[in-house]
Amino acid sequence: MFKIAVVDGQGGGIGGLIVKRLRDEFGDEIEILALGTNSAATSAMMKSRSNKGATGENAIIWNASRVNMIIGPLSIVLSNAMLGELTLKMAEAIVSSDAKKILLPLNQEGIDVIGVEKEPLPHMIEKIIETVRHEIGKEK
Repeated sequence: MFKIAVVDGQGGGIGGLIVKRLRDEFGDEIEILALGTNSAATSAMMKSRSNKGATGENAIIWNASRVNMIIGPLSIVLSNAMLGELTLKMAEAIVSSDAKKILLPLNQEGIDVIGVEKEPLPHMIEKIIETVRHEIGKEK
């Protein structure tokens, strides 16, 4: 089964939206693992119907190499992001993972990614859905 880790921190709002949309689109065809930098983020993603959830540095490090895809905001690869919740070891594990990474270019950390068009979050989530659909061979 295709395994996707959704990584988020703080309140888990972005991760929760991603998990909900993935579950609505793919049902039980994929396994979704909610990886939160804190319990509030994990809880929000669990409420959105992820299959499993885990919290904290060790959970993210352990699972980053055990999934096919990692999805989250750009800040999941930036040490000390999310008001310090994202540790160096978390960022290294995500970046070093062989999993395909889909990162939302949100300007939460004072970093602008030049050449990337700014779009509303719902539009970016729809692009995530299209990418996942392509990866699992379920293109419309």
